[in-house]
Amino acid sequence: MKLRKLAMILDTLAPHPAPSPFLEQYTIGGEEAARLLWIVKGDLEEKVVVDLGCGSGRLAIGAAILGASFVVGVDVDRAALQTAHRNAEKAGVGRLVSWVCASVPRVEMKADVVVQNPPFGVQRRGADRAFVECALKIAPTVYSLHKRVEGSRRFITKLVESLGGYATILATFKLRLPPLFEFHVEKARMVEVDLYRFTRNEVKALASPTSL
Repeated sequence: MKLRKLAMILDTLAPHPAPSPFLEQYTIGGEEAARLLWIVKGDLEEKVVVDLGCGSGRLAIGAAILGASFVVGVDVDRAALQTAHRNAEKAGVGRLVSWVCASVPRVEMKADVVVQNPPFGVQRRGADRAFVECALKIAPTVYSLHKRVEGSRRFITKLVESLGGYATILATFKLRLPPLFEFHVEKARMVEVDLYRFTRNEVKALASPTSL
């Protein structure tokens, strides 16, 4: 599987049919999802992976395509999970992915790795914090996207350290946010994000920052 092929597959998958601004349900683009997963694919192979706030399932499905032994997508929105289920069948990985309706932080499971594109906390202050806390309870290694704003790197690093972990920025790139809601006046908006690797103290953090 090449990066370009993965991006093409993920880009054909259906987005959320009725996204909620309160839940910040932006569907990550196929190209962006593929690039994220490509960076971390060495940690996905033969691993049990959880995608918190999976939405229509692009990260979960991509992880399965890249060799995860099993993937669980978690979301509070049943409509999103129904779309994710259909997307997984379309991508040919339906047997490798399970979908769970649950809200963060009320998720109790164990896995090898968490991959997530959590809410940025714009509509619900602290929503991103809940995802970080929940992810580190589930797995010793977490890959997480966060909006790059002033002070956010310092805040996230201190939060992870307070939870007994270590945070490394693996890459910085841009996400394209389409105009989904009534308050959006721009045709599309580019948002700069950081891809973090969080590890609990028993896991040695490897990799150095790059820019994509």
